[in-house]
Amino acid sequence: MAEQKNQIKRIKQDLSKTKKRLEKVQSRIKPVPHAPDSLPEVEVLEGELKREQHLRKYRSVLRSTVYALITVTAVAVLIATLLLPVLQIYGSSMSPILNEGNIVLSLKNSSWEPGDIIAFYYNNKILVKRVIAGPGDWVDIDENGVVYVNNEKLNEPYLKEHAKGDCNIKLPYQVPDSRLFVMGDHRSVSIDSRNTAIGCVADEQIVGKLVCCIWPLTSITFF
Repeated sequence: MAEQKNQIKRIKQDLSKTKKRLEKVQSRIKPVPHAPDSLPEVEVLEGELKREQHLRKYRSVLRSTVYALITVTAVAVLIATLLLPVLQIYGSSMSPILNEGNIVLSLKNSSWEPGDIIAFYYNNKILVKRVIAGPGDWVDIDENGVVYVNNEKLNEPYLKEHAKGDCNIKLPYQVPDSRLFVMGDHRSVSIDSRNTAIGCVADEQIVGKLVCCIWPLTSITFF
């Protein structure tokens, strides 16, 4: 009985020593700093990443669109300058088929026939007239304004009325080499090859042959 009491006493002593050592160790441990109340959420980071990717894609598409527009514009300018000049009509010398404000499309060409409508340079301006005769042809105009080419009456269904107009050349008139004799459809007001102020048109003056009227839409016409 006495032996059991001694064992219990030793156990209590050991527990007391262990408790003291534990308290001593705990006193040496530094407290862990308090964690922040909130940390960046994974969803927030994913959203920012998506926005950045969308912004990069938008910039890429914008650059591609700008480059495409610049390319298309450059090609259109080259075509309009070198192959299909676009012109606006001023005045009424080609009425009723063409009126002031009409926009027409012309085609650079090297061959012309009577009846073709051409645009040509004259004193830093561009005039639009109809081809009547070519090199070597003889042109005559009677007092009523009826035109004859090589002694044959010219069929002109495009005219609204005939008129001799402002004519100071000696008739009949032979068209010089490499020249075209041109007249406006509104014969009473047009100044053209009937007058020496304009004369016949040389090949190097020609801008192109009119192929169609593209504006206004109600006046679209192919020539």
